Parts: sequence; C-alpha cells; structure tokens
Amino acid sequence: MTGDIDDSRAPLLDHLIELRRRLLYCLAAIVLAFFVCFYFAEPIFAVLVQPLLEAGQGKVIYTQIFEAFFVEIKVALFAAMMVSFPVIATQLWRFVAPGLYRNEKRALLPFLLATPLLFGLGASMAYFIAIPTALHFLLSFEGMVGGVEREALPAIGDYLSFVMQFLFGFGLSFLLPVLLMLLERAGIVTRKQLVSARRYAIVGAFAIAAVLTPPDVGSQLLLAIPLCILYELALIGIWFTERRRGKVVGDEAPAE
Repeated sequence: MTGDIDDSRAPLLDHLIELRRRLLYCLAAIVLAFFVCFYFAEPIFAVLVQPLLEAGQGKVIYTQIFEAFFVEIKVALFAAMMVSFPVIATQLWRFVAPGLYRNEKRALLPFLLATPLLFGLGASMAYFIAIPTALHFLLSFEGMVGGVEREALPAIGDYLSFVMQFLFGFGLSFLLPVLLMLLERAGIVTRKQLVSARRYAIVGAFAIAAVLTPPDVGSQLLLAIPLCILYELALIGIWFTERRRGKVVGDEAPAE
C-alpha cells in the first residue's frame, strides 16, 4: 500500500514542479513586458486617447496628485498582458500538451490559435467603432442647459477604465465561438441543445451588451449583433466538426 502511494505521489509532484516552472515563465514574461511598456506608457496612452480626440474632446484632467502616475502603471500592465499573451498561451500549451493524445492535440491547437485572433478582432472593433460611437453619444450632452454651460472634463483614470472596459469586454465576448466549441468538444453541450437555446442566447447577448456598454442603443447593438452572429458561426463550426468526426469514425470502423 505504501509503495502504491509513493508511486502515485511522484507523478503528482512532477506535475506541480512543471506547473510552477510554467507559471514562473509566465510571470517573468509579464514582468519584463510591464517594464518595457511602462517606458512607453505615454505613447500607448496617446493611442488609447485618440478616439476621445476624434470625438472633439482635447483635454483630460486628474484630480488627485498620484492619479496620473497610477494611470501609467495601469496602461503598462494592460499593454503587458496583451504583449505577453503569446508566451502565456505557449506555456499553457506546453504544460497541457504532454497529457493529450495526438488527435486531442490536433483538436485543441486550432482553438488556441484562434483565441488571440478573435480577441484582437473584438478589441479592434471596440477601438475603431464602439468607443468612438459611445463617445460621440456621451459628449453630445455638452452645451447650454437652462442658461448654464455644460462641459465635459473627463478624468484621466475614468477614461482609461472606460476604454479598458470596452476593449476587454469586446475582446472576451468575441471568444464565444471558442468557448462553445470547446464545451461541445468536451461533451458538456451538444449542437442540438445550442440550437434549441438560440432565443435565450439572443437575450443573453443583449444583456451582456447592456452591462458592458453605455446605455445608448447604438453601442449595445454594436456588441449584441456581433455576439448573435458569433453564436451562429459557432453552430456552423460545430456542425463541420461533427461531420468530420463522423467521417473519421466511419473510416476507422472495420468493414463487415
């Protein structure tokens, strides 16, 4: 009995050591990227503030002495997570891959490669379309109201939180096809269940859009409609993978 316990404990210890090594690589990549991005924090923020400039607002303020400094730290950390994501994904893959069969590796690798592409697509849509639309709507409330001039003076920290909410919200939302196809691949859901839940998915898409975007209809539609389209694309992708798996099973079946 003691020998069996020792035999089962050694592999677990090896896995924990390997996990720690991969996590240290990820942490080192994030720290290195953070210092590099902190050096370029002002140019990075200059890129993030472009939608505000194009919306006609040429000034941001900070009301606390340390606010501008912490904004640069947030910008550096935000950019570091983006830059170091390929390293993090690679380390995750190297930790998981040895425990997978060859066909499982072939099945999961496309999802791993599609994740940064879909996240980048969502973040790009947020930066070039959703954020400018929301800013034009929110800044349209400037002007004279009851004889008093109403002027927008956005705080630098609030604006950064606003932009990061859009970028991360759209980026993560665009990972919906990857999530659904992984759930189907793991046997948690089926394509038939996802098709029958389409109406609930549409309601959920608009609910997510209402949480992640300002209360104007335009910004909500800019996120809700792509989410509905991505849901349908996930169903199409699952249909193709089901056909391919069925074909593989048919080819491997012994002839009678």
